This record gives sequence, structure tokens and C-alpha cells, in this order.
Amino acid sequence: MSKPAERKARRKRPALDAAPPARKEDRAAAGVRLQKIIAQAGLGSRRQAEEWIREGRVLVNGRVARLGDRADPGKDAVRLDTKRVRVRTGAKTYVLLNKPRGYVTTVSDPESRDTVLDLLPGPLARGVKPVGRLDVQTEGLLILSDDGELASRVTSPSSGCPKEYLVKVSGVPPERDLERLRRGIRLDGRPTRPARIERVSTTGGGRAEEGNSWMRVVLTEGRTRQVRRMFEVIGHPVSKLRRVAIGPIRDDGLPVGAYRRLAPEEVEALRRSLERGTATATATANVAPQRTRARRREPGTRKPRVRREART
Repeated sequence: MSKPAERKARRKRPALDAAPPARKEDRAAAGVRLQKIIAQAGLGSRRQAEEWIREGRVLVNGRVARLGDRADPGKDAVRLDTKRVRVRTGAKTYVLLNKPRGYVTTVSDPESRDTVLDLLPGPLARGVKPVGRLDVQTEGLLILSDDGELASRVTSPSSGCPKEYLVKVSGVPPERDLERLRRGIRLDGRPTRPARIERVSTTGGGRAEEGNSWMRVVLTEGRTRQVRRMFEVIGHPVSKLRRVAIGPIRDDGLPVGAYRRLAPEEVEALRRSLERGTATATATANVAPQRTRARRREPGTRKPRVRREART
């Protein structure tokens, strides 16, 4: 046997001292990965949890955890910094709220302002957290849940979860400016994703500086005050902003300040939408750019010669 063939055969031969792969039953007995426990507790996404573990902020029974460690949520004491990580058992809670203006999208506020949790009864408010954010002057649909996995997927840019807004801006933006926003502009040093923007109605004389315009805007990302900042760039500031849909979740009849639980079929529809969005984003990222073929010149034609200026 030649040396290359011998080396190839040696690589295929299993090592005698290699440990057999862990069975599913053995992994279950060893517990759950820490990043999954933290995500299920609604404290952050799995990727955020991995960063916290690398930074040494996660403890298991008083010991600093390492990436890859597992724990039993029912027996082991898992802490993030000084806070005990508790995974709620049983059915998850999914609430749809029509947020009014003036409420902060957070669990608590250091300035003692009203938060979106103040709009829910005590038993329902315990344990749920806002999924994403709406700024204090924006109203509209907001999901609150104790399902950390679903929350991280809704807010993750990789899922491309569409959020639809009705926007009132001052004046009448020219079509060329709206096309700029549709293609994407630079905010914070990086381009925004393409957006869907359509006119709903206009008031006034139709001139750019007169009247007001209502726009329908659909984004697949959620940067801080993104809609407001986009229209500020083209010189037509937002005066009213309302979110009317999150993926397939929509309820035009829900009064401002009111809430309701999401139906199981609505939650399932949202999950399917997120799976399709993630699959599409992955497929797009894996597609290699097509090389364009050079155009052939007609017989008898020559490429024009470019006369270069003499260097001085």
C-alpha cells in the first residue's frame, strides 16, 4: 500500500480509546444546557447567555460555569450575576396589548414612569416581559410573554419578523425620497434593510412642505426609533406612529390600552412565520453570488481604445 493510501486508511480507522457518543438518555440525565435554561427563563437569547457564561457571570451551585455546562433547573441553583434563574413550568403565557402613548416598554422604570405591565392585572403581569420595544410616544401592538425562546426569535434580525406600522408624517414626501427609504439608508454607520413603504392618504395641497401624509411601513428589523429616524433623514418628521401587526398577529378591533391572550393557533402561526423567515435568511446567505458572463462583441468590432493622459 502506498503511503498516501495508508494515511487515508489510518484516518478512517476509529480510535480505540475514543469515547462513544453520548446517548440522548445520558444527555437528559446530565441536565439542560445553561444557555437554554437562561433563555427559557426569559432573561435573554441563547447567544446572549453564551456571552454571559464566557464573561463568568453565570454560577451553578456557587461555582463559575463554563460554556457547555449543564444543570437541572429543578435541583441546581443557577444564577446570573446575583439573580436566581427560575424556569417557569407549565403552559406559557402570551398576551397581546394595544399600548397607549406615554407608557414605557419595560418591566420597571428608574424614573417611576408608567410601564406596560401597569396595564395588566397583577397575576397576569407576574413573569411576563415585553417582546421587543415601542418607544414611549409610540402606540400599537405589543406581545408580552414568559417564553424566552419565542421572544428572542421575534426580536432576532435573523428571523426577519415583519412589523407593520401606520405612520403620520408632516408634509408630502416625494417619491424619490420614499424610494431611498425602501432601498435602505445608513443609520449608525450601517445600512438599513429594505423596507416596504406605501402611501395611504395625504392632506393639504399636495406640495412637499404642506399638509400631512399617512404611510404604511413594514420593517424586518427593529433598531432604536428606526421609523422616526428614517423619516427625519428625508425631512418629514413623524407626528404619529402606531404598530398594527407583528408577523401574522393583527387585531384592528383591540381598543387602545386593552389586552387579550393570544389564541394557541395565533402562537402557532407566529412560530411558523419565524421558521419560514429564518429558513429564507439562511438560504439567502448560503447562495453564492452568480458570476456574470462577459458579453461577446460582435464580429468585426473592436474595443474602443482609451487614450491615457501623460503623467506629470
